[in-house]
Amino acid sequence: MRSLLIGATSFLCLAWAGAVHAQQVAPPKVVPTVETAKSEPIAAPTPPPPDGQLPEVAPIIEDEEFEKAIPSISAEDDTELDRPLESIADFEKRQAAEAAKAVETAGEAIVEAQPPLVDGVPVPALADGDAVEAIGDAPISDSELAAPLPPLESFDVEPVQFAEAEDDEDNISIAYTVQVNGLVPADDSTDVDLADLFGDLSALYDGDGKADNAAMIRARLSADGELMQRILASEGYYDAVVDTRIDRGGENRERGQPVTAIIDVKPGKRYTLSDIVINAAPTVPPALIADNFPLSVGEPIVAQRIQGAEAAIALKLPEEGYPFAKVGQRDILLDGATGDGVYTLPVDIGKRSRFGGIETTGDLAFDAEHVEVLARFKRGDLYDSRKVDDLRQALVATGLFSTVAAEPQPTGESAGDDTEYVTMLVTQDAGPPRTLAASAGYGTGEGIRLEGSWTHRNLLPPEGALIFRGVLGTQEQGIGATLRRSNAGRRDRTFELVTEITRSNYDAFNAITGRVAARVSYDSTPIWQKKFTYAYGAELIATREDDYDFTLGERKNDFYTILGLTGQVGMDRTDSLLDPTKGFRITTLIQPEGSLAGKFSPYARTRIDVSGYYPVTDSIVLAGRVRVGSIIGAARERLAPSRRFYAGGGGSVRGFGYQELGPKDPNNDPIGGRSVAEAAFEGRYRFGNFGVVGFVDAGQVYRGSTPTFSNLRFGAGIGARYYTNFGPMRFDIATPIGRKPGEARVSVYVSIGQAF
Repeated sequence: MRSLLIGATSFLCLAWAGAVHAQQVAPPKVVPTVETAKSEPIAAPTPPPPDGQLPEVAPIIEDEEFEKAIPSISAEDDTELDRPLESIADFEKRQAAEAAKAVETAGEAIVEAQPPLVDGVPVPALADGDAVEAIGDAPISDSELAAPLPPLESFDVEPVQFAEAEDDEDNISIAYTVQVNGLVPADDSTDVDLADLFGDLSALYDGDGKADNAAMIRARLSADGELMQRILASEGYYDAVVDTRIDRGGENRERGQPVTAIIDVKPGKRYTLSDIVINAAPTVPPALIADNFPLSVGEPIVAQRIQGAEAAIALKLPEEGYPFAKVGQRDILLDGATGDGVYTLPVDIGKRSRFGGIETTGDLAFDAEHVEVLARFKRGDLYDSRKVDDLRQALVATGLFSTVAAEPQPTGESAGDDTEYVTMLVTQDAGPPRTLAASAGYGTGEGIRLEGSWTHRNLLPPEGALIFRGVLGTQEQGIGATLRRSNAGRRDRTFELVTEITRSNYDAFNAITGRVAARVSYDSTPIWQKKFTYAYGAELIATREDDYDFTLGERKNDFYTILGLTGQVGMDRTDSLLDPTKGFRITTLIQPEGSLAGKFSPYARTRIDVSGYYPVTDSIVLAGRVRVGSIIGAARERLAPSRRFYAGGGGSVRGFGYQELGPKDPNNDPIGGRSVAEAAFEGRYRFGNFGVVGFVDAGQVYRGSTPTFSNLRFGAGIGARYYTNFGPMRFDIATPIGRKPGEARVSVYVSIGQAF
């Protein structure tokens, strides 16, 4: 930390990683004055030589003297130079022979130079080879130097005794406690729990009070001291003093008793913003930056607040027509005397822009024309980064890309109103277009149901998919093929051609059905939830089904050929497609149909569904649903059993089996009806990614075309939810209220998504 004196004010400049930029004020430059004691004349410079010539230089030695200094080569020397070189093998042999001769000569010299004897013991030679040194008259006569060393076994090895006992505490595992002093005043003045934040990041606390040695405790304590300094600085305490020490408990400390790692904190003053300066060009509207910059003069300098304010500007400007805006590096000048900070932020807003054309590059799944279908903006619209994000998500949702990016590119083309067009460049990397998928479910009355599919998502570009589907269950089996065009000329509009054959084995009826259908729909998606949706289409059904004949008193098979139209309109005012917590939904379905067997018999199936959601708290939601349906224009007996209304099961009235409610034949099997009424109420409690649901359902099916709301049956139960990014997984268990003979005591339902 460094204080700089400028005028009468002492400014403190502090480096704050990620939040405060250190700004140093350079001291004034001092120009040294050089005084000359004596003035001496300066020789005139030598003129340069002419171009291409070097100046003449006097020789260092004469040529004759140089020739005399070179030794002459005699004829004998000249012969020696012409002699061929010996081979490497001959050279190595000669070197070995010379070395052996040198060793032999040295051995003879050693034999001849025997040292003198003293008391029969040879006197060792000194370093210079003489046994007698010319220092006085006393020769070296210590025979112990020549005596052989005793064996190691004869040594009595004892440990060295030190004056002070060795402290082995640095090398043993020890326990410790942590004590933080002086943090309370700073903790009470901030919105963040500093003690809790320190505890989450502390190396000492992370060690659970155990360390391999005292050195490890010191290392953790040092790291935590630096951590405490950073935490305090992030909350505006730039003058904080943090000291660390280890309390070993004194001389009376027992062995094994924990030591105490102590952090002493002196927070000092908390710095506040005395001025906010944003250096940016004028925007449209003029207060765009000021209105969206959440900092204010007088508030503490908190790192998280400042970073959040800068991020808000970086996000808001591209949403309001400035795709190339850049937030620069902040400067915060701190006054150590007053605790004030002057915040300066440079912002380059770039050129205000509007959407222009769309270009695409890379490994293409489809062309730029289809990208325009997915975009929710048109040429001339003011640039909005949220619409670019939406386009990017829509591209990802097609499932056709390994990677895909959408970025604005400047064009320099004027769009009027002091704006210019930008081109959206979509970079594609097409992924594998084929997919294998499988799903499973279980419901009381429906049994186990397994479904698998193979899909080529881009067989007929763009987004023309071919799907083969198979169902294998305890009560339903079938195969089918679908040709689907997604985003057909409009975002989220789908065109489908379907052909399928199914075999059904329910208590209400057995059927073998062939179906061909065409359908156009405009639906909500998790990316774009729409207020209004619709669907329409036509279908041709040929089915062989059994039905109970009350005249014959038995079940018999009939063949039905049905031609029908479908129309559906929906309104959605909820806050989420998959897990709504507030708002309502209304869906109306109308299906004019007619039997082609014999005389044409037209009728109409109608149904309306209403659901609502109310948040009691952030974690508790009350939800309710009502369904009413009616078939008009035909008697029940003239309707194919599969086209009648039924109730009961996981998506209807829980606590009862699938299609269990309503009129029954003498065998107590359901036969369906021409009207239905259902209702459900749920209380949903969510905690984290889990949830608990309590519910009560009610419903009944009636013979007539108008529901009478009489004889309603009720079921109650409890459910568990596990929330994922694609919706909640549901497990419900329910029981019928007022259970009758033949009805199950408990019904279980497992599926994906809320019940409604």
